Amino acid sequence: MTSPHYDRLVESISARTARVGVIGLGYVGLPLAIAVARSGFPVTGFDIDPAKIVALDARRSYIEAVSDEALAREVAGGRFRSTTDFSELALCDVIVICVPTPLTKHRDPDLSFVENTSRSIAACLRRGQLVVLESTTYPGTTDGIVRTILEETGLKSGTDFFIGFSPEREDPGNRAFETVSIPKVVAGDGPLAAALMERFYAAVVRTVVPVSSNATAEAVKLTENIFRAVNIALVNELKVVYEAMGIDIWEVIEAAKTKPFGYMPFYPGPGLGGHCIPIDPFYLTWKSREYELPTRFIELAGEINSAMPRHVVMRLAEALDRRQGKALSRSHVLVIGLAYKKNVPDIRESPSLRLMELIEERGGKAAFYDPHVEEIPSTREHMGLKGRRSIGFDEQTIRRFDAVLVATDHDAVDYASLLDWAPLIVDTRNVFARLGLTAEHIVKA
Repeated sequence: MTSPHYDRLVESISARTARVGVIGLGYVGLPLAIAVARSGFPVTGFDIDPAKIVALDARRSYIEAVSDEALAREVAGGRFRSTTDFSELALCDVIVICVPTPLTKHRDPDLSFVENTSRSIAACLRRGQLVVLESTTYPGTTDGIVRTILEETGLKSGTDFFIGFSPEREDPGNRAFETVSIPKVVAGDGPLAAALMERFYAAVVRTVVPVSSNATAEAVKLTENIFRAVNIALVNELKVVYEAMGIDIWEVIEAAKTKPFGYMPFYPGPGLGGHCIPIDPFYLTWKSREYELPTRFIELAGEINSAMPRHVVMRLAEALDRRQGKALSRSHVLVIGLAYKKNVPDIRESPSLRLMELIEERGGKAAFYDPHVEEIPSTREHMGLKGRRSIGFDEQTIRRFDAVLVATDHDAVDYASLLDWAPLIVDTRNVFARLGLTAEHIVKA
């Protein structure tokens, strides 16, 4: 049995007259907002940062996945506008939450952004709205936190308003996929909400994958990122073991991946970065304590991956001593790549920040070059690095450094020149071998 609120919402979604509000205009929210607008819905974007609204009003995108042209097209067409005024949520028929879900310094979930956003929605909540959470979190958040806060208004989920969860699957820098081409997992609190979720997202993306509950959809996202974290930890551990045996892990992986079944390649690195893999697995480890169940694989993977920056700096110190007879404490080191992955400006949880700190903890001096990052912004964990700027990339500057540490393999870096100018190169990404560049002063780490 349906309700008049459900019927009206179905009608407005089908006609694409439903106004959609997207809260949080970052790496997830802005691409989603533009994709929804492109599909024909009127969209209002909400953010607490006035600078983002100023940029969007000027039709300037700060997210690589959204071009200035794409943004301008939706603004000019009257399908997208942005604001810091959360009272306008009352005008929205569909509200999608795309806010951060970080960890505390004790690796516990920090859901303050989700909770505060839910309270902002509750202040404007009316009958006939669909509220969607896309932020990654532990199973039970949508129904146990978001729904609870919204129902404190006296309105009831499944009758007066509807609530669902659909995990974001953005991959910054990956041009092979965009929001509309990535299959979208959806779920709702009850059959009416589930049907609305399926109908709304089917109007925006090409493939919708419905699952039975919000908790299941929340678990899907965690499973995807735990899978990656555990397998990256495995190859990071193999790298250390094979290194001691004089075996090149990169050569091993290249040969292993020729097997057409039963193997999937993952690659080692200087540590994990980004907004998902270093964080999301710990949402499940935290939740599992409620059930008195261990998550040994996840926690071990976290330990291995967290230890990689220290291992890389140890290899750097060994290479300086062996090849140049110089201690790290008296060395100037250039870190290539501040972003957590290639070809993006995103430095969230980047191991490069920790590498710079470790170098300086041992008495060395660290600088960075990144064609995508001009300056280190304020970060909660690395305040001592705030304000440092990317150096110039020229022969005279590079030759001043005792060693170059490649942490992120951006395509825009001139590696051939780097090979000529740097006296010692420590390569954590195997980028020189991939480019066919070999030399005695290259060390893999």
